[in-house]
Formats: sequence, structure tokens, C-alpha cells
Amino acid sequence: MNLVQSPWLPFRLQDGTEQVLPMTAICDPNVVDFALPRADFQGAAYQFAIGLLQTVFAPQDKYDWYDLYEQAPDADVLKKAFDKVTHAFNTVGDGPIFMQDLELLDSLKYKSISALLIESPGENTQKENKDHFVKRGNCSLMSLEMAVISLFTLQTYAPEGGQGHLTGLRGGGPLTTLILPQKVNASLWQRLWLNVIDRDFWRYSDPDFSSVDIFPWLSPIRLNNGKAIDLFPADVHPLHVFWAMPRRVRLKIESVDGVCQMTGKASNRVVAEYKTKNYGYNYKGSWLHPLTPIKWNPKKPEDDSWCLKGQQGGFTYKIWDVLALNSNNQAEGQKCAKAISSFHSLVSEFAQAQSASPRLWAFGYDMKTMAAKGWYSSELPLFSVSPEQQEDMLYQVKDIQHLAAVTLKQCRTEITKAWFDDGGSGKKTPKRDMSFIDLAFWQRTETAFYNVVQQLITNSAKNDPYLTTEQADIWLKALRNTAADLFDEYALSELGSERSMAKRIKARQLLTAWLYGGKDIKRFISEHKIEQQKEVV
Repeated sequence: MNLVQSPWLPFRLQDGTEQVLPMTAICDPNVVDFALPRADFQGAAYQFAIGLLQTVFAPQDKYDWYDLYEQAPDADVLKKAFDKVTHAFNTVGDGPIFMQDLELLDSLKYKSISALLIESPGENTQKENKDHFVKRGNCSLMSLEMAVISLFTLQTYAPEGGQGHLTGLRGGGPLTTLILPQKVNASLWQRLWLNVIDRDFWRYSDPDFSSVDIFPWLSPIRLNNGKAIDLFPADVHPLHVFWAMPRRVRLKIESVDGVCQMTGKASNRVVAEYKTKNYGYNYKGSWLHPLTPIKWNPKKPEDDSWCLKGQQGGFTYKIWDVLALNSNNQAEGQKCAKAISSFHSLVSEFAQAQSASPRLWAFGYDMKTMAAKGWYSSELPLFSVSPEQQEDMLYQVKDIQHLAAVTLKQCRTEITKAWFDDGGSGKKTPKRDMSFIDLAFWQRTETAFYNVVQQLITNSAKNDPYLTTEQADIWLKALRNTAADLFDEYALSELGSERSMAKRIKARQLLTAWLYGGKDIKRFISEHKIEQQKEVV
């Protein structure tokens, strides 16, 4: 099976049916999406296809990009491009095997294929019989196709895996951001092509498809005294980021009939076991993956930057600026993914192709060292904003996010004081998880936030990148009302004893006093010339 020639991935068609097709099917207007059995596989399939297009079919400039967005290429044209790299995408045979170690790793013991899944319990967890919630061996047989996408998923998201089993190029559990068309039934081609960057915007040397600097499995792993070498961005071609290989793996492929426990479908090539060896490539330095936003310490710009990771509770508007806006100001300490900034540079051409703004899809694992705490996937608005407007908007967006964050913090503090006898200090009780309050706050103020962003865009187009007094007042009222409502729901919803009620009423009074007279509230009121309102307890 060759991944750029053979049918191997399931696709969803316009009529809702699914069909296994070759990769050239991505240009078929009847194909609307991938149809993988797991969310992380679905995200990995997008990254595989985008990486493949960027590697062998990148547009030369924005005009080339726009033409191909409007009219997908023929399958024969795409096949000719994919044929350039067939040697790197074999899954069986004696030569290089896709994302597998060139050595056979004969001296090592086999492991169950289920251990290839990121959420599978580690060896220590199994030895100590602590795999209570995620059981060992939950998928002991996979088709070759599902084993390959499992392997690509692991190499793409690779978390810490014990001594010498290294994280991925973006760190363990990286956050991925993709642009999606506004139309839900848009073709898969448009979904993918929105995230491919033209060569004029992202400039790099013409790739050598026979080079290990792009496809690291084409030659034996490079070692230093038996251990992994440190690999820096300058050591390889920029396209290497799509094909990074931190883990050394060999699948045991058997040509026998079986039923894939991942899909429930029969297969005549199955994988039940694999071998793995420590010390793959050790990725160091500031790697810039075109599908992941980055941050750095603006006080120490010489230090390495880092890629954003998945986080508990998913992705809310509190980090929307990092995901969706770009800035050339080093002092901001952040950049959105290159694919997102590329879209913004194409905004005028794209506006002609589609009347509605696209969506931003953010997804990734929330990892804690070697354990997957959860998989999160969210769709957020992505406004058509020119690069010039973004510089003006960013400060204002951060300001309204900051006001929301401090309001939530005060609300959470007062609810905790109302609940517990230690006044919320946590000294007499175990550490408390208050994330449900955070999530409720972000969700309830989300619509108001995006309304404010749209207002900022409209104002910026009129050369006034600030909120009007009325607009700022609406945002402030939304925060006040939400904080008060959450307190009343969580702290005043039941009567309790006279003593506890007195404590809760006092906490409510403190919250109200802050909402109308806190330091950040006063600053916001002053800056936007909002008429101060009298507190209402």
C-alpha cells in the first residue's frame, strides 16, 4: 500500500455516504470530508493532506493560490504531483517505510498495537494496575490503514513517553489551528486549500524529495554515541515540520484475514504488534509549524519560542487573539499560525470567493507529561481582517480579554469565599477544581465578545480602532451581569443556615463592590468615558 497512490483513507461524500479512496480524491467536488473513526485521527488526516499539498503542490503566489481555490485541479494533475514522492510513502516492502525506522529493531520485544494510541496507559501504569479509566489492550488488532494513521498521529502529537521516547517537534500535545470555509457542505478541497501557503508568502528553497532533511525515515536515524542527536530548524528543510519523526517504530504487518477493532471492518492486512526503540530525533530550538501559533517571552526574545498546547476546558475566546490575529510587534510575544496569517494576507481575494467569513478550527490533546487528560476541538469565528487592521486591533482585543479574565477571577474568588469556611484559602480543604465556573463564564460572555470584535473591525475600517463609549459600556454590562448571575446560581441557590447565608451575602456585597469600583473596572470606565453607575446590591 502506498499512501499517495492506493485507496486507504475513508472519505465522506455529499450524500452522506463513506468510501475509501486514494488521496487524489481530495480534489473531487463530491468529497466533503474525511471520515476517520476517531477525532485525533480526523485532525491527523487533515494535517497529512495539507502537509502533502504543501510539499509537492504549493502554489507559487497568491494568484496561483486563488485560482486553485476557485477551481480544484484534475485528479491526473494531482496524481502527477504526488508521484514525485511515492518512494517516501510506502507502507510495506524492503526499502524505507513511511514514518518507520529504517532498522528492523530485531532485538526488541513486540508491544501491543493498542500502545500506539496516545491515550493508552503506559507500562508503569499497567504494572501497578492503575489503568482504571483507560484500559490496556482496548484495540488489539488494527487494519494496516488504521495502524498507519495511528502511527502518523503519534509522530504528530507525540507526548513524553519515558526515557528517550521523545516529544514531537511542537512539543507534546500541540494545538493545531485550521481555517474552514463558512459553508458546512464546502468541498474537502476548499477545506484543505485554505491552509496551504503560497511560496511567495512562505519562502523556502525548492525541496529535494530524496532528502532525509524532509522525510527523516529515508535513511538510518542519526545518533551520537547511541543517543539521539539534537535537531534544530536550521539543520533541515522547512517542510520537515510536516514529517517530523521523534519516535522509532516498526509495525509488524501480517497478510491474514481479520477484523479491525478500530473500524469493525474486515481486512486482509492487519497489525497486532509493533516494536519501538528510544532515542529518535530530539527536536530543539524555536520550531515554527505553519499550523500552530507560538509564544515567547518578550522580556527575553533571545530565548526559544514555544508552540501552544491543548488545555483543560477547550479553547475559549480568552486565547482568541493568539489563534486568530497576527502582530509584527516582538513585544507582544505571540504569533498566530503562519497559515492563519497567510489567509489574512489573502483577505481581499478571498472576500470575492466567499461572502461569509470562514471559521477557525482549533484542536489538540490536553497532556500532562505522559498522560492524555482529554481531547478538545472547537470552532471559533475568524474575521476577515487585513494585516494593517490587526496591528491596531490587537491592543483593544487584549484589553477586553483582560477585563473578562479579572472579572472571572473576582467572581470565582467570592464564590469560593461563600462556599468554604476557610474563606476560600484552601488551607483546610484539598485543592479545589473550579474550572466549571470558568467554562460557564467564558461560554456566557462569548457572544458579547465576538460582537465587540466585530465592532472593532468596523471602527478600524473607519480609521478609529477603538470602541465607542456605548460599545464599551455594553461589554462592561455583559461582564457584570454574567459574574453576578454566576454567583447567585452557585452561591445563593439554596438557603442553608443563618451563619452560612450571612457569609454568602457578604461575599456577594464584595463582588458587587468590585464590579463597580475595582481598579480594572475604574480604568476601563475612565479610558472609554463611560458614565459611572451606582452599585446595586
